[in-house]
Amino acid sequence: MAGERSLLVGVGISAIGIGMYIPFSLVFFHHVTGLSFTLVGVVLTATGLAGLAVMPLAGSAVDRFGAKKVNLLLYAVRSLGFALYPLAGSLPAFAAVALVTALADRSFPVVQQSLIGEVARGGARDRLQASIRALQNAGMGAGALVVSGVLALWGTDGFTYTAWGNAVAFALAGLLVSRVKRVEGRANGEPGSAGSAGSAKRPPAGYRMVLADRPFLGLTAANFLTALGYSALSVLFPLYISTWLHGPDSLTGAAFTVNTALCAGIGVLIAGRVRRSGARRTRSAALGALLFAAAFVGQIALGTVRPGQTATLIALLVIVVVYTVGELVHSPSGGALSVSAAPEGVRGRYLATYQLSYSLASALAPSLFTGLLALDGRLPWAFLTVAALGAAFALTRLERHLPAEAVYATRPSPAPAPPAAAEAAPREPVTAS
Repeated sequence: MAGERSLLVGVGISAIGIGMYIPFSLVFFHHVTGLSFTLVGVVLTATGLAGLAVMPLAGSAVDRFGAKKVNLLLYAVRSLGFALYPLAGSLPAFAAVALVTALADRSFPVVQQSLIGEVARGGARDRLQASIRALQNAGMGAGALVVSGVLALWGTDGFTYTAWGNAVAFALAGLLVSRVKRVEGRANGEPGSAGSAGSAKRPPAGYRMVLADRPFLGLTAANFLTALGYSALSVLFPLYISTWLHGPDSLTGAAFTVNTALCAGIGVLIAGRVRRSGARRTRSAALGALLFAAAFVGQIALGTVRPGQTATLIALLVIVVVYTVGELVHSPSGGALSVSAAPEGVRGRYLATYQLSYSLASALAPSLFTGLLALDGRLPWAFLTVAALGAAFALTRLERHLPAEAVYATRPSPAPAPPAAAEAAPREPVTAS
Protein backbone atom coordinates (compact mmCIF):
# COMPACT_ATOMS: atom_id res chain seq x y z
CA MET A 1 0.00 0.00 0.00
CA ALA A 2 1.45 3.34 -1.06
CA GLY A 3 2.48 5.30 2.03
CA GLU A 4 1.60 2.50 4.48
CA ARG A 5 4.72 2.94 6.58
CA SER A 6 4.13 6.67 6.83
CA LEU A 7 0.55 6.06 7.95
CA LEU A 8 1.60 3.58 10.65
CA VAL A 9 4.48 5.72 11.91
CA GLY A 10 2.10 8.69 12.06
CA VAL A 11 -0.41 6.65 14.07
CA GLY A 12 2.34 5.59 16.47
CA ILE A 13 3.57 9.14 16.98
CA SER A 14 0.07 10.53 17.58
CA ALA A 15 -0.56 7.66 20.04
CA ILE A 16 2.50 8.73 22.01
CA GLY A 17 0.99 12.22 22.21
CA ILE A 18 -2.32 10.80 23.44
CA GLY A 19 -0.54 8.66 26.02
CA MET A 20 1.21 11.75 27.34
CA TYR A 21 -2.01 13.31 28.63
CA ILE A 22 -4.86 10.76 28.77
CA PRO A 23 -3.72 9.04 32.01
CA PHE A 24 -3.44 12.43 33.76
CA SER A 25 -6.12 14.40 31.93
CA LEU A 26 -7.61 16.30 34.89
CA VAL A 27 -4.22 16.93 36.50
CA PHE A 28 -2.72 17.73 33.10
CA PHE A 29 -5.23 20.45 32.24
CA HIS A 30 -5.30 21.79 35.81
CA HIS A 31 -1.57 22.51 35.74
CA VAL A 32 -1.48 23.67 32.12
CA THR A 33 -4.32 26.19 32.53
CA GLY A 34 -4.19 26.99 36.27
CA LEU A 35 -7.95 26.36 36.64
CA SER A 36 -9.50 24.28 39.44
CA PHE A 37 -10.14 20.58 39.05
CA THR A 38 -13.90 21.21 39.25
CA LEU A 39 -13.92 23.70 36.38
CA VAL A 40 -11.64 21.51 34.28
CA GLY A 41 -13.92 18.52 34.82
CA VAL A 42 -17.07 20.44 33.89
CA VAL A 43 -15.48 21.85 30.73
CA LEU A 44 -14.13 18.47 29.61
CA THR A 45 -17.52 16.78 30.15
CA ALA A 46 -19.44 19.50 28.29
CA THR A 47 -17.01 19.62 25.37
CA GLY A 48 -16.93 15.83 25.16
CA LEU A 49 -20.71 15.70 24.79
CA ALA A 50 -20.53 18.43 22.16
CA GLY A 51 -17.98 16.32 20.31
CA LEU A 52 -20.48 13.45 20.10
CA ALA A 53 -23.03 15.73 18.50
CA VAL A 54 -20.65 16.74 15.71
CA MET A 55 -19.72 13.19 14.67
CA PRO A 56 -22.48 13.00 12.01
CA LEU A 57 -21.08 16.20 10.47
CA ALA A 58 -17.66 14.59 10.33
CA GLY A 59 -19.16 11.71 8.38
CA SER A 60 -20.73 14.11 5.90
CA ALA A 61 -17.43 15.98 5.52
CA VAL A 62 -15.62 12.73 4.72
CA ASP A 63 -18.13 11.89 1.98
CA ARG A 64 -17.81 15.36 0.47
CA PHE A 65 -14.08 16.09 0.75
CA GLY A 66 -12.47 12.66 1.26
CA ALA A 67 -11.14 11.02 4.42
CA LYS A 68 -7.51 12.03 3.86
CA LYS A 69 -8.24 15.77 3.68
CA VAL A 70 -10.44 15.69 6.77
CA ASN A 71 -7.86 13.55 8.59
CA LEU A 72 -5.15 16.13 7.93
CA LEU A 73 -7.45 18.93 9.07
CA LEU A 74 -8.15 17.15 12.36
CA TYR A 75 -4.44 16.59 12.98
CA ALA A 76 -3.86 20.31 12.40
CA VAL A 77 -6.67 21.28 14.79
CA ARG A 78 -5.38 18.96 17.50
CA SER A 79 -1.85 20.27 17.07
CA LEU A 80 -3.01 23.88 17.32
CA GLY A 81 -5.20 23.11 20.32
CA PHE A 82 -2.37 21.66 22.38
CA ALA A 83 -0.06 24.49 21.37
CA LEU A 84 -2.66 26.94 22.75
CA TYR A 85 -3.52 25.14 25.99
CA PRO A 86 -0.65 26.69 28.01
CA LEU A 87 -1.88 30.14 26.91
CA ALA A 88 -5.53 29.47 27.88
CA GLY A 89 -5.40 30.62 31.50
CA SER A 90 -8.96 31.95 31.73
CA LEU A 91 -12.12 29.85 31.76
CA PRO A 92 -13.53 31.20 28.45
CA ALA A 93 -10.21 30.68 26.67
CA PHE A 94 -9.82 27.14 28.02
CA ALA A 95 -13.43 26.29 27.13
CA ALA A 96 -12.95 27.56 23.57
CA VAL A 97 -9.72 25.64 22.99
CA ALA A 98 -11.10 22.51 24.68
CA LEU A 99 -14.26 22.64 22.57
CA VAL A 100 -12.41 22.85 19.25
CA THR A 101 -9.97 20.13 20.30
CA ALA A 102 -12.77 17.86 21.56
CA LEU A 103 -14.60 18.19 18.25
CA ALA A 104 -11.46 16.99 16.47
CA ASP A 105 -10.78 14.20 18.98
CA ARG A 106 -14.30 12.75 18.86
CA SER A 107 -14.46 12.89 15.07
CA PHE A 108 -11.04 11.34 14.55
CA PRO A 109 -12.04 7.62 14.83
CA VAL A 110 -14.71 8.11 12.16
CA VAL A 111 -12.24 9.73 9.80
CA GLN A 112 -9.46 7.24 10.48
CA GLN A 113 -11.75 4.28 9.78
CA SER A 114 -12.87 5.96 6.57
CA LEU A 115 -9.23 6.53 5.61
CA ILE A 116 -8.56 2.79 5.96
CA GLY A 117 -11.41 2.24 3.51
CA GLU A 118 -9.85 4.68 1.05
CA VAL A 119 -6.30 3.34 1.11
CA ALA A 120 -6.76 -0.45 1.46
CA ARG A 121 -8.87 -3.23 0.01
CA GLY A 122 -9.74 -6.78 1.05
CA GLY A 123 -7.52 -8.44 3.64
CA ALA A 124 -5.25 -5.37 3.77
CA ARG A 125 -8.00 -3.63 5.74
CA ASP A 126 -7.87 -6.30 8.45
CA ARG A 127 -4.09 -6.07 8.55
CA LEU A 128 -4.16 -2.28 8.88
CA GLN A 129 -6.79 -2.48 11.63
CA ALA A 130 -4.57 -4.84 13.63
CA SER A 131 -1.38 -2.84 13.01
CA ILE A 132 -2.99 0.45 13.98
CA ARG A 133 -4.44 -1.00 17.17
CA ALA A 134 -1.07 -2.49 18.16
CA LEU A 135 0.72 0.80 17.50
CA GLN A 136 -1.89 2.76 19.42
CA ASN A 137 -1.41 0.58 22.48
CA ALA A 138 2.36 0.66 22.23
CA GLY A 139 2.38 4.42 21.60
CA MET A 140 0.08 5.22 24.51
CA GLY A 141 2.23 3.11 26.83
CA ALA A 142 5.34 4.87 25.60
CA GLY A 143 3.65 8.26 26.01
CA ALA A 144 2.80 7.49 29.64
CA LEU A 145 6.45 6.60 30.28
CA VAL A 146 7.64 9.78 28.55
CA VAL A 147 5.42 12.06 30.62
CA SER A 148 6.50 10.27 33.80
CA GLY A 149 10.12 11.04 32.93
CA VAL A 150 9.31 14.64 32.04
CA LEU A 151 7.52 15.18 35.34
CA ALA A 152 10.38 13.57 37.24
CA LEU A 153 12.84 16.03 35.64
CA TRP A 154 10.83 19.28 35.61
CA GLY A 155 7.99 18.73 38.09
CA THR A 156 4.60 20.21 37.27
CA ASP A 157 6.22 22.53 34.69
CA GLY A 158 6.62 19.36 32.67
CA PHE A 159 2.90 19.43 31.87
CA THR A 160 3.45 22.57 29.79
CA TYR A 161 6.31 20.92 27.91
CA THR A 162 4.07 17.89 27.42
CA ALA A 163 1.37 20.08 25.83
CA TRP A 164 3.86 21.47 23.37
CA GLY A 165 5.21 17.98 22.76
CA ASN A 166 1.68 16.86 21.89
CA ALA A 167 1.38 19.73 19.42
CA VAL A 168 4.58 18.62 17.70
CA ALA A 169 3.48 14.96 17.72
CA PHE A 170 0.15 15.69 16.02
CA ALA A 171 1.76 18.00 13.47
CA LEU A 172 4.39 15.39 12.59
CA ALA A 173 1.73 12.67 12.36
CA GLY A 174 -0.23 14.82 9.93
CA LEU A 175 2.82 15.34 7.73
CA LEU A 176 3.43 11.60 7.59
CA VAL A 177 -0.19 10.73 6.81
CA SER A 178 -0.16 13.24 3.95
CA ARG A 179 2.07 10.79 2.06
CA VAL A 180 -0.61 8.08 2.00
CA LYS A 181 -2.23 7.54 -1.39
CA ARG A 182 -5.80 6.53 -2.03
CA VAL A 183 -6.53 3.26 -3.82
CA GLU A 184 -8.22 4.08 -7.10
CA GLY A 185 -11.32 2.14 -8.11
CA ARG A 186 -13.34 -0.27 -6.01
CA ALA A 187 -13.03 -3.94 -5.23
CA ASN A 188 -15.31 -6.22 -7.19
CA GLY A 189 -18.66 -6.45 -5.49
CA GLU A 190 -17.85 -3.77 -2.90
CA PRO A 191 -20.88 -1.79 -1.79
CA GLY A 192 -21.25 1.26 -3.95
CA SER A 193 -19.24 -0.17 -6.83
CA ALA A 194 -20.49 -0.71 -10.31
CA GLY A 195 -20.60 -4.43 -9.70
CA SER A 196 -22.88 -4.09 -6.68
CA ALA A 197 -26.54 -4.56 -7.31
CA GLY A 198 -27.39 -2.67 -4.12
CA SER A 199 -25.89 0.58 -5.40
CA ALA A 200 -28.35 0.71 -8.30
CA LYS A 201 -31.28 0.31 -5.94
CA ARG A 202 -30.02 2.72 -3.29
CA PRO A 203 -28.26 5.80 -4.66
CA PRO A 204 -26.43 7.86 -2.04
CA ALA A 205 -28.98 9.85 -0.05
CA GLY A 206 -27.14 10.95 3.08
CA TYR A 207 -28.18 9.60 6.45
CA ARG A 208 -31.55 8.48 5.04
CA MET A 209 -29.65 5.73 3.26
CA VAL A 210 -27.94 4.68 6.49
CA LEU A 211 -31.20 4.56 8.42
CA ALA A 212 -32.79 2.46 5.67
CA ASP A 213 -29.97 -0.08 5.72
CA ARG A 214 -31.26 -2.55 8.30
CA PRO A 215 -28.32 -5.00 8.10
CA PHE A 216 -25.84 -2.20 8.81
CA LEU A 217 -27.95 -0.89 11.68
CA GLY A 218 -28.02 -4.44 13.03
CA LEU A 219 -24.24 -4.54 12.75
CA THR A 220 -24.04 -1.26 14.66
CA ALA A 221 -26.36 -2.58 17.39
CA ALA A 222 -24.26 -5.75 17.72
CA ASN A 223 -21.15 -3.60 18.06
CA PHE A 224 -22.81 -1.58 20.83
CA LEU A 225 -23.20 -4.80 22.84
CA THR A 226 -19.53 -5.66 22.29
CA ALA A 227 -18.42 -2.08 22.99
CA LEU A 228 -19.88 -2.36 26.50
CA GLY A 229 -17.36 -5.16 27.02
CA TYR A 230 -14.53 -2.93 25.79
CA SER A 231 -15.48 -0.41 28.49
CA ALA A 232 -15.29 -3.03 31.24
CA LEU A 233 -11.50 -3.03 31.63
CA SER A 234 -11.19 0.70 32.30
CA VAL A 235 -14.50 1.34 34.12
CA LEU A 236 -15.72 -1.83 35.84
CA PHE A 237 -12.50 -3.72 36.50
CA PRO A 238 -10.94 -1.28 39.03
CA LEU A 239 -14.21 -0.90 40.97
CA TYR A 240 -14.81 -4.65 41.03
CA ILE A 241 -11.34 -5.35 42.42
CA SER A 242 -11.55 -2.75 45.17
CA THR A 243 -15.20 -3.10 46.27
CA TRP A 244 -16.08 -6.77 45.67
CA LEU A 245 -12.78 -8.66 45.72
CA HIS A 246 -11.21 -6.21 48.23
CA GLY A 247 -7.92 -6.49 46.39
CA PRO A 248 -5.09 -3.94 46.21
CA ASP A 249 -5.02 -1.29 43.50
CA SER A 250 -1.84 -2.88 42.17
CA LEU A 251 -4.00 -5.65 40.66
CA THR A 252 -5.59 -3.07 38.38
CA GLY A 253 -2.17 -1.86 37.28
CA ALA A 254 -1.06 -5.42 36.60
CA ALA A 255 -4.19 -6.10 34.52
CA PHE A 256 -3.67 -2.96 32.41
CA THR A 257 0.00 -3.81 31.91
CA VAL A 258 -0.84 -7.33 30.68
CA ASN A 259 -3.56 -6.02 28.36
CA THR A 260 -1.36 -3.30 26.86
CA ALA A 261 1.65 -5.59 26.44
CA LEU A 262 -0.39 -8.29 24.70
CA CYS A 263 -2.15 -5.79 22.41
CA ALA A 264 1.16 -4.25 21.37
CA GLY A 265 3.13 -7.49 21.22
CA ILE A 266 0.90 -10.13 19.63
CA GLY A 267 -2.01 -8.15 18.18
CA VAL A 268 -0.72 -8.24 14.61
CA LEU A 269 0.26 -11.90 14.96
CA ILE A 270 -3.20 -13.01 16.09
CA ALA A 271 -4.96 -10.90 13.47
CA GLY A 272 -2.68 -12.40 10.81
CA ARG A 273 -3.48 -15.94 11.91
CA VAL A 274 -7.20 -15.19 11.82
CA ARG A 275 -6.90 -13.59 8.38
CA ARG A 276 -4.86 -16.43 6.90
CA SER A 277 -7.33 -18.98 8.24
CA GLY A 278 -9.89 -17.61 5.78
CA ALA A 279 -12.47 -17.10 8.52
CA ARG A 280 -15.39 -14.87 7.66
CA ARG A 281 -15.17 -11.52 9.38
CA THR A 282 -18.59 -12.00 10.96
CA ARG A 283 -17.50 -15.29 12.50
CA SER A 284 -14.11 -14.12 13.75
CA ALA A 285 -15.78 -11.05 15.29
CA ALA A 286 -18.35 -13.39 16.87
CA LEU A 287 -15.49 -15.53 18.22
CA GLY A 288 -14.01 -12.44 19.84
CA ALA A 289 -17.37 -11.72 21.50
CA LEU A 290 -17.53 -15.32 22.76
CA LEU A 291 -14.07 -14.96 24.30
CA PHE A 292 -15.33 -11.79 26.00
CA ALA A 293 -18.23 -13.83 27.39
CA ALA A 294 -15.84 -16.51 28.66
CA ALA A 295 -13.77 -13.87 30.48
CA PHE A 296 -16.90 -12.37 32.04
CA VAL A 297 -18.07 -15.80 33.23
CA GLY A 298 -14.62 -16.19 34.78
CA GLN A 299 -15.16 -12.96 36.70
CA ILE A 300 -18.49 -14.26 38.01
CA ALA A 301 -16.83 -17.48 39.18
CA LEU A 302 -13.98 -15.55 40.79
CA GLY A 303 -16.42 -13.21 42.52
CA THR A 304 -18.36 -16.19 43.87
CA VAL A 305 -15.38 -18.16 45.22
CA ARG A 306 -13.25 -15.16 46.24
CA PRO A 307 -10.04 -17.11 47.02
CA GLY A 308 -6.89 -15.81 48.64
CA GLN A 309 -4.82 -12.96 47.23
CA THR A 310 -2.33 -15.13 45.32
CA ALA A 311 -5.04 -17.26 43.72
CA THR A 312 -7.03 -14.12 42.90
CA LEU A 313 -4.03 -12.56 41.17
CA ILE A 314 -3.42 -15.68 39.05
CA ALA A 315 -7.11 -15.99 38.15
CA LEU A 316 -7.37 -12.32 37.23
CA LEU A 317 -4.34 -12.50 34.98
CA VAL A 318 -5.75 -15.57 33.20
CA ILE A 319 -9.08 -13.77 32.77
CA VAL A 320 -7.34 -10.69 31.39
CA VAL A 321 -5.41 -12.83 28.89
CA VAL A 322 -8.66 -14.42 27.64
CA TYR A 323 -10.30 -11.00 27.49
CA THR A 324 -7.37 -9.50 25.57
CA VAL A 325 -7.27 -12.35 23.04
CA GLY A 326 -10.99 -11.75 22.48
CA GLU A 327 -10.23 -8.07 21.89
CA LEU A 328 -7.45 -8.91 19.43
CA VAL A 329 -9.66 -11.34 17.50
CA HIS A 330 -12.71 -9.06 17.41
CA SER A 331 -11.21 -5.64 16.76
CA PRO A 332 -9.57 -6.08 13.30
CA SER A 333 -12.44 -8.16 11.92
CA GLY A 334 -15.14 -5.93 13.38
CA GLY A 335 -13.47 -2.77 12.13
CA ALA A 336 -12.87 -4.11 8.62
CA LEU A 337 -16.42 -5.48 8.57
CA SER A 338 -17.91 -2.04 9.21
CA VAL A 339 -15.62 -0.32 6.68
CA SER A 340 -16.32 -2.87 3.96
CA ALA A 341 -20.08 -2.95 4.58
CA ALA A 342 -20.32 0.81 4.01
CA PRO A 343 -21.00 1.95 0.41
CA GLU A 344 -18.10 4.06 -0.78
CA GLY A 345 -20.11 7.15 -1.68
CA VAL A 346 -21.50 7.49 1.85
CA ARG A 347 -18.82 5.66 3.83
CA GLY A 348 -18.24 8.61 6.12
CA ARG A 349 -21.88 8.76 7.18
CA TYR A 350 -22.03 5.00 7.66
CA LEU A 351 -18.95 4.92 9.85
CA ALA A 352 -20.09 7.95 11.85
CA THR A 353 -23.22 5.99 12.68
CA TYR A 354 -21.17 2.90 13.53
CA GLN A 355 -18.76 4.83 15.78
CA LEU A 356 -21.70 6.18 17.77
CA SER A 357 -22.09 2.66 19.15
CA TYR A 358 -18.68 2.99 20.81
CA SER A 359 -19.40 6.51 22.06
CA LEU A 360 -22.81 5.57 23.44
CA ALA A 361 -21.38 2.52 25.21
CA SER A 362 -18.61 4.66 26.76
CA ALA A 363 -21.17 7.21 27.96
CA LEU A 364 -23.54 4.64 29.48
CA ALA A 365 -20.95 2.28 30.98
CA PRO A 366 -20.10 4.23 34.18
CA SER A 367 -23.68 4.63 35.41
CA LEU A 368 -24.73 1.17 34.22
CA PHE A 369 -21.82 -0.65 35.84
CA THR A 370 -21.90 1.25 39.12
CA GLY A 371 -25.67 0.76 39.44
CA LEU A 372 -25.42 -3.00 38.92
CA LEU A 373 -22.33 -3.25 41.11
CA ALA A 374 -24.20 -1.64 43.98
CA LEU A 375 -26.68 -4.55 43.90
CA ASP A 376 -24.17 -7.38 43.49
CA GLY A 377 -20.57 -7.43 42.31
CA ARG A 378 -21.29 -10.27 39.87
CA LEU A 379 -24.33 -8.66 38.31
CA PRO A 380 -22.52 -6.35 35.83
CA TRP A 381 -20.45 -9.30 34.60
CA ALA A 382 -23.62 -11.33 34.10
CA PHE A 383 -25.09 -8.45 32.10
CA LEU A 384 -21.95 -8.22 29.98
CA THR A 385 -22.00 -11.99 29.40
CA VAL A 386 -25.52 -11.80 28.00
CA ALA A 387 -24.57 -8.77 25.90
CA ALA A 388 -21.50 -10.53 24.42
CA LEU A 389 -23.48 -13.67 23.62
CA GLY A 390 -26.16 -11.51 22.00
CA ALA A 391 -23.51 -9.78 19.88
CA ALA A 392 -22.07 -13.13 18.72
CA PHE A 393 -25.53 -14.41 17.81
CA ALA A 394 -26.41 -11.20 15.95
CA LEU A 395 -23.17 -11.26 13.94
CA THR A 396 -23.76 -14.79 12.71
CA ARG A 397 -27.40 -14.02 11.85
CA LEU A 398 -26.41 -10.88 9.93
CA GLU A 399 -23.84 -12.73 7.85
CA ARG A 400 -26.16 -13.61 4.96
CA HIS A 401 -27.61 -10.09 4.80
CA LEU A 402 -24.28 -8.23 4.51
CA PRO A 403 -22.33 -7.73 1.26
CA ALA A 404 -19.89 -10.54 0.42
CA GLU A 405 -17.04 -8.00 0.27
CA ALA A 406 -17.73 -7.17 3.91
CA VAL A 407 -18.05 -10.75 5.14
CA TYR A 408 -14.98 -12.14 3.34
CA ALA A 409 -11.52 -10.59 3.57
CA THR A 410 -10.77 -12.47 0.35
CA ARG A 411 -13.87 -13.20 -1.65
CA PRO A 412 -14.16 -16.92 -2.40
CA SER A 413 -14.02 -17.95 -6.03
CA PRO A 414 -17.19 -19.52 -7.39
CA ALA A 415 -17.04 -23.28 -7.87
CA PRO A 416 -16.59 -24.29 -11.52
CA ALA A 417 -19.74 -25.48 -13.22
CA PRO A 418 -19.86 -29.24 -13.87
CA PRO A 419 -19.35 -30.18 -17.53
CA ALA A 420 -22.43 -30.95 -19.57
CA ALA A 421 -23.37 -34.59 -19.78
CA ALA A 422 -22.82 -34.60 -23.52
CA GLU A 423 -19.31 -33.29 -23.04
CA ALA A 424 -18.52 -35.45 -20.07
CA ALA A 425 -19.01 -38.81 -21.78
CA PRO A 426 -17.41 -39.52 -25.19
CA ARG A 427 -19.88 -40.51 -27.85
CA GLU A 428 -19.95 -44.11 -29.01
CA PRO A 429 -19.29 -44.46 -32.75
CA VAL A 430 -22.37 -45.57 -34.65
CA THR A 431 -21.80 -48.73 -36.69
CA ALA A 432 -24.10 -50.55 -39.11
CA SER A 433 -25.39 -53.85 -37.83
